[in-house]
Amino acid sequence: MTAIHPIELESYRILRERVDLSHLGGGAAAVVARMIHASADVEYATTTVVGEHAVDAGIAAMRAGAPVVTDVEMTRVGLSGVDRRCFLDHVGPAGRPTRSAAAMRIGATEHRDGAIFVVGCAPTALIELMAVVDEGRTRPALVIGLPVGFVGAAESKELLRQSPLASIAITNIGEKGGSAVAAAAFNAIARSARD
Repeated sequence: MTAIHPIELESYRILRERVDLSHLGGGAAAVVARMIHASADVEYATTTVVGEHAVDAGIAAMRAGAPVVTDVEMTRVGLSGVDRRCFLDHVGPAGRPTRSAAAMRIGATEHRDGAIFVVGCAPTALIELMAVVDEGRTRPALVIGLPVGFVGAAESKELLRQSPLASIAITNIGEKGGSAVAAAAFNAIARSARD
């Protein structure tokens, strides 16, 4: 069992007073609570969408030692207790359509079966991952798709929710997201896998 710092315990106590997560199953509630804890944004309680198999698939993949691929370094460094990779250093300055998308294509084709993908910044990386899946070049175990921003973030997450990956995806509705929130969702599953 992972030891929890007293400040974190107090934070979760306050969170429980302010937010009702009873509409979520145990694993999904833990993920959403961690996202709220990381962002102090209680809106995630109503906008987060956790696929029906996402938590269990993520736990099983982590316990099996699945590789973890992220869209950007900021997301990668937020993930705890696992070997994780970002492929931005494999892409030149003119990656298409963006460097993050080009890096995601490399990571997805290098890790063809059973990897965990965590997107916390770049909507283009999430769209590229779905394209690689559609091409039959990779089969993720879990997709955490929480890119942030005014350009393409909400739309990319809507595509994820409508895709064949929806049952193994953790995402949200709207423009909010980010590397810290994506890392928090991942770390909640990692904690469950370890405990």
